[in-house]
Amino acid sequence: MARLLFTCAYDGLHYRGWQSQRGGGTIQDTIEAALASILREPIRIAASGRTDAGVHALAQKFHLDAPSTCRMTPQNWLAAFNANLPPGIRITSVRPVEDSFHARFDAVGKVYEYLICCEPVLSPFLHGRVWHIPHQFSVDAMDAALQVYQGTHDFRRFAASRGNEPQPPPPGFYERRLYSCALHEEGQGMLRLRFHGNGFMYRMVRMLVGTAHQVARGRMSAENLHSMLTDTTGDKTRFCAPPDGLYLKRVEYADSSL
Repeated sequence: MARLLFTCAYDGLHYRGWQSQRGGGTIQDTIEAALASILREPIRIAASGRTDAGVHALAQKFHLDAPSTCRMTPQNWLAAFNANLPPGIRITSVRPVEDSFHARFDAVGKVYEYLICCEPVLSPFLHGRVWHIPHQFSVDAMDAALQVYQGTHDFRRFAASRGNEPQPPPPGFYERRLYSCALHEEGQGMLRLRFHGNGFMYRMVRMLVGTAHQVARGRMSAENLHSMLTDTTGDKTRFCAPPDGLYLKRVEYADSSL
């Protein structure tokens, strides 16, 4: 067996998320179907993590173990995969890795970006790819809210439950470190929010964005955010941004060449 690491980009608008599930319609299902067409046998892939329905990726990572009889080069893989995938999913790179490498468990960091369009009328070409917020809000207040998130915190109040969390959770289960949270104004009413951290929980980025938006509208204060990070006994935030504007930008590994 030869272990290969792939980078893929996808428009998640018409998919039910990454994770394979009954009824299909996911990114993983589509990629594994293409893989079965190439190799004439079913093979499972392992990704760096899941993305929700409607969420996009510029550089999702997954690995697979190719059969020992397979003699395809990386360029062969690239051409074969993209010939068998719909245009909304593209394999952008492939490389061999050590047999011990794991796309998920060896990841040490991720970068997500969230796009917001503040124009009064949303271009039809941006539908499903940004969060359209035509009403007024303070960009400075949103930026200040993002700064509160930086650092190492218990983010349990900013993570949705999948229903399989251990009870009680072990110490540090909800702890994540956000190296940076930045807001960039890109002109023509576009905002780009960038989150760089050592890991993210289910819907965490969307809940961070949704709650920061409440601060930007004057409905919450930065002090409220501080208390939500220090008092872990309260309810989870009720504010979750839509999936449309969320992009997995980069997955990081200890080996910088990956």
